[in-house]
Amino acid sequence: MDDFSLLRFVHLVGLTLIGGGLLGVFIADIRSRQTTDLNLFGQAIAFIAIFYDGLVVPGAILLLASGTWLIIEHYNGWDFIHTPWIAGMVLLFALEFIEGNTVTRRYFMRLRRLTENAIQEQQWTPELINARKEQLASFTHFLDLPMLVLIISLAVLRPESWIHFMIGSGLAVTIAMILSYSMRKRYPWDEETYRTKLDKAGSKRAKIKHTPPPRS
Repeated sequence: MDDFSLLRFVHLVGLTLIGGGLLGVFIADIRSRQTTDLNLFGQAIAFIAIFYDGLVVPGAILLLASGTWLIIEHYNGWDFIHTPWIAGMVLLFALEFIEGNTVTRRYFMRLRRLTENAIQEQQWTPELINARKEQLASFTHFLDLPMLVLIISLAVLRPESWIHFMIGSGLAVTIAMILSYSMRKRYPWDEETYRTKLDKAGSKRAKIKHTPPPRS
């Protein structure tokens, strides 16, 4: 087996890990927005941490290592900047790597800490509700998957100009904005609205609890 095939295999493994991890983070995040149960919310946030630390981070490390080696050994080192599809992938990966470790991952780590504190107090705290409605972290989170799809499209289609990169970047940002806005409208996290949802959920549980069993 030649080193090029081995590096491509490692690169594919890294892509699979990071793609599966980001998809898991996306699903767990949606679930956390749907529930009013603090314990279920805590489980969803814990799953996000598992997906990030167990899949996304190792996948990113494999992509970084194998991609760097591929560029040095098979794409003439720094000459890659003259190849739009390679330069575009490197730029997007670098931006996502920096953003993921400075904004998104730190946000979810803080959210997990606040959730643990709220569970100890056995109630939703204002700090947790305020953290959950932060817009920047939601936007960067929803940007991860569209950007990954754009990176994959560059690798597969290998465009010879920057038009594909620019159009794809615009579409990715647009999709992230739409997702961020729609999720904020569908699952609002302002304190007044969420307290109302909690009261309704509590009333519903109380009604179910006090409903007499059917007569035989």
